[in-house]
Amino acid sequence: MTPSPGAAALDALRDLFEARGALRYGERVNQIEHALQCAALAEAEGAEAYLVVAALLHDVGHMLHRDAAGALAAGRNDGHEALASKWLARWFGPDVTEPIAMHVDAKRYLCRREAGYLEALSPVSVRSLEIQGGPMTDVEAEAFERRPHLTGAVRVRRWDDQGKNEAMATPPLAHYLQIAAGCIRTA
Repeated sequence: MTPSPGAAALDALRDLFEARGALRYGERVNQIEHALQCAALAEAEGAEAYLVVAALLHDVGHMLHRDAAGALAAGRNDGHEALASKWLARWFGPDVTEPIAMHVDAKRYLCRREAGYLEALSPVSVRSLEIQGGPMTDVEAEAFERRPHLTGAVRVRRWDDQGKNEAMATPPLAHYLQIAAGCIRTA
């Protein structure tokens, strides 16, 4: 019997986190700790379920990439946001995938529009910002402000920035996969 699309999605996500969640991308926390922290921050803020899921899954592209840490060390952009968004689009709609696709540009945007934002980034985020194109120009920022999902992308970005705490306790992955199950497209 073929599993339902929802079951297949949850199995694929669980398998990915089990196989690659211990990977580090230069921060003090590994990928699964970072994902769970971002989702917990979103949930604590009362975010909609689809944004909790976007927060959980925003960096799965790092785990899908064959060597994201090596790309960073070599000064190459791993394109993790596009990789994640494309991979997840088979199960989730744009409310989940677009904030994920836009979260790198949201960092570039906030560097242009918010005083002090750049200075508050972690050293790894500053390094990846350089690789990802640096702060947006005013023209780029104005165009970004017209995109649907701007608010969701900025919120995911902020949780991304905050979800790097070695001591933060979170619910387990299973808790967030239950939330993800409710966001999976049925058609």
